[in-house]
Amino acid sequence: MSHQRHADPAGGALPAASEHLHTRKFAPRAVSRLSCAPAMAFLETVSLGKVLLDDTVPLSATIEASQSIQSHTEYIIRVQRGVSSECTWQVIRRYSDFDMLNNSLQISGLNLPLPPKKLIGNMDREFIAERQRGLQNYLNSITSHPIISHCELVKKFLDPSNYSANYTETALQQVSMFFRSDPKWEVIEPLREMGWRIRKRYFLIKSKDQPKDRQVLSWADLGPDKFLSNKDLQSAVKLLPSLSHPYIYPVTFATAGESSALVIRKFSEKGTIRDHICKAKPKDTFLKKYCMPKKIQGLELQKIKLFSRQILEVVKFLQDKGFPYGHLHASNILLEGDECKLLDIENSLLGLPSSYRSFFTQFRKISTMESIDVYSFGHLLYEMTYGRPPDSIPVDDFPPAPSSCIISVLQSILSTEACKTGMPTVSQLLQTPLVSDIFLNTTEKPQFKIPTKLKEALKTSKECLEKRLQEEQKTIHQHKRLTRAQSHHGSEEEKKKRKILARKKSRQMAYENEDDLSAKYTNSNNSGSGTSSPLTSPSSPIPPPGTGLPSASAPPPPAPPPPPPPLPLSPEVSVPSPAESSLPPRADAGRGALLASIQNFSKQSLKRAETSDHSTPRVSSASSQ
Repeated sequence: MSHQRHADPAGGALPAASEHLHTRKFAPRAVSRLSCAPAMAFLETVSLGKVLLDDTVPLSATIEASQSIQSHTEYIIRVQRGVSSECTWQVIRRYSDFDMLNNSLQISGLNLPLPPKKLIGNMDREFIAERQRGLQNYLNSITSHPIISHCELVKKFLDPSNYSANYTETALQQVSMFFRSDPKWEVIEPLREMGWRIRKRYFLIKSKDQPKDRQVLSWADLGPDKFLSNKDLQSAVKLLPSLSHPYIYPVTFATAGESSALVIRKFSEKGTIRDHICKAKPKDTFLKKYCMPKKIQGLELQKIKLFSRQILEVVKFLQDKGFPYGHLHASNILLEGDECKLLDIENSLLGLPSSYRSFFTQFRKISTMESIDVYSFGHLLYEMTYGRPPDSIPVDDFPPAPSSCIISVLQSILSTEACKTGMPTVSQLLQTPLVSDIFLNTTEKPQFKIPTKLKEALKTSKECLEKRLQEEQKTIHQHKRLTRAQSHHGSEEEKKKRKILARKKSRQMAYENEDDLSAKYTNSNNSGSGTSSPLTSPSSPIPPPGTGLPSASAPPPPAPPPPPPPLPLSPEVSVPSPAESSLPPRADAGRGALLASIQNFSKQSLKRAETSDHSTPRVSSASSQ
């Protein structure tokens, strides 16, 4: 490995990136060489065709298969960025690659679940299947961890094509160009991975005029939320040193180009609020400081109230000025005695996404820069109170706090109801009992004058940033709905319900088919009748067509007995002649005549009959035949 050093015209030496970055097999170096010609202006190299990735979008990884090649096994991993199934790719990794990654992550102090090594029998089919399950569990752990998942080593392991560049070396080259144009600065040492951002690098520097005052130079690549024109960006960044506020950490120098920006501030030995909570040294790597701190401790109630008031006041100041922030968190607030001061106010200008972006993209009500600031304050208040960030969002059950006023504010920001209905405003939070009784004793008057034209550009940039956020939230919301529907449709309970409904529908269709057949049979029998009648029992004769019988006809009488002796005739009753009786029934006779005789029956027409043998008299009726 080469230990070449970049010459520094200011008298210092810039260590090459190869001394500071551990090169991995799974992360091949693809360094973009920048020309260092003196005639080239600082930070004006344009990366043609550059893709501005959002590093806060989470990566998910699934091992699809394994393949044995000679004496080793390779695992085929399907990686996806965000929720879009179209943004996927494959990477092939061996167990040794996993082991190398895990060794690099040991600085975090976490006990990651990497399956153990095995020297004998590591090519057995059952062992490979078991190891694949273990490696999948390992991938799930590192991609879901809120800090490890942002690590450059993890990104390069899963996405080598987009994270192959050596950002430290690129930053060194850019800083070297800056020192050529302004030779009064000198590098003391690089602060390796002091922050979590992959495309941001820090260097400890000093000025030749004041060698005892140490400064921090931060170099950052422009991000996907950069919507200012290059001219407006340069104008806005150059305004930062003129910004004066008692709760904003001052900027010594700032400049921006077409692809990156550089900001210099005074170095603070006390560190940030998160450094204070985790008892960490500011210059340590963020993996070592924050993943597994040895001791964490929340702040005292009075400091929580004081810092909350100061932070809300400065956020309200920036909002009133029309200057978007959106980067409020515990690592962006420096402590100086009883005062806290905001850092990285340039991030929104450079288009860098918020560290909490993966959280608030889940909630469509958090869609403006103002609501993002309030939501971020909720995270910060939780961390100041309990000494650690919340495990998941939203939070409905809060641990005991030093004061109930803290719980009420947290509920108004981080609860399920708040995330669904929307965030309170900063002005409303300033009226809560948490901070309303805090008096700020400061004599410094805030100053930040923004030209009218630049204000309009900042407003347009803010609207574009919010539009991109809302589009992403809509996509995530649609994906959630689809996932819930698929999960519900594929559940065992839903499958049982569908089977029961299918059986019911099948039986119902069978009944309907039977009814259709019966109706069709009835219609065929009554095809000549003007009215339909119910089905006739098999023992009953079907009436001939054209009789005009009503549907409710009386049943036929039993067979008539032998004819009785002749009876005396009554004027009202007529007896058919033998000739008529012997004739076959007419078509209009039969049951119709029988029904008529039954309907016309009257007891008054009955007369007693006398017989020659003086037997029991018989009753004669015209209805008897």
